[in-house]
Amino acid sequence: MLVPRQMRPHVAAVYAFARAADDFADEESRADAERLELLHGWDVRLHHAADSSEAGSAPRPGEPANAVEIFVALGETIRSLSLPVRLFEDLLSAFRQDVTVKRYGTWDHVMDYCRRSANPVGRLVLRIAGYHDARLDGWSDAMCAALQLTNFWQDVKVDFDKGRIYLPADERERYGAVEADLAADRMTPGWQRALGTAVARTRLLFDEGRAVCDSVDGRLRYELRATWLGGVRILNRLEQSRFDVIARRPSLGARDALWIAPRIVAWRPTVALP
Repeated sequence: MLVPRQMRPHVAAVYAFARAADDFADEESRADAERLELLHGWDVRLHHAADSSEAGSAPRPGEPANAVEIFVALGETIRSLSLPVRLFEDLLSAFRQDVTVKRYGTWDHVMDYCRRSANPVGRLVLRIAGYHDARLDGWSDAMCAALQLTNFWQDVKVDFDKGRIYLPADERERYGAVEADLAADRMTPGWQRALGTAVARTRLLFDEGRAVCDSVDGRLRYELRATWLGGVRILNRLEQSRFDVIARRPSLGARDALWIAPRIVAWRPTVALP
């Protein structure tokens, strides 16, 4: 099992891969076809790196200048730790979806997106740390989905300005949350009720995923607890502001460390520690 110091270069390689792909999907100055082409090229590089230790081709227009270095490191990480390439494919699938899908009809559609955009990250961290346990995977999936949803709710206006709404249409219709109000910078009771329901659903996922924070060893245990607490802290802020993400986007700052740190110390595990 890897200790945190040994994990860092592997986590950094995964992060560099995902960060660049996310930038491709969000590059508003490029046409959708260009963004999809960049993501396709990233997919080609991924499979080359997973299969071969040879450096790939020089960066193409639009790719980061260190593209070759990113995939040399990623390939070493994938091969040395036998990481499932499918998890990286899922991430790329979600990034492509951000280019092509701007609205979601139901919670099932949103959760399918989370399954590919968020859950692979948690599973990759577990694999890098040496964990291969279906129970941990399930708890990690719940926590990662909760973190992804939390990001959606704090960024409702930011995403809308990019042309996307992740809150499902059936939920918005149920409460009368209409797009015209977001466009006019109005946080209406309809949007507040819809977001309140979404936050309640997200809290259930945090509750379900909490056990992963108690089921790993060493520093990773405390890093996961801090991440879990940070996500819950954002939900608290959303509720305290009555979900008015237009007036102010809730975020974490240095002062929040004073809230999180003692709660890490006082944490009571929900499962037996390994």
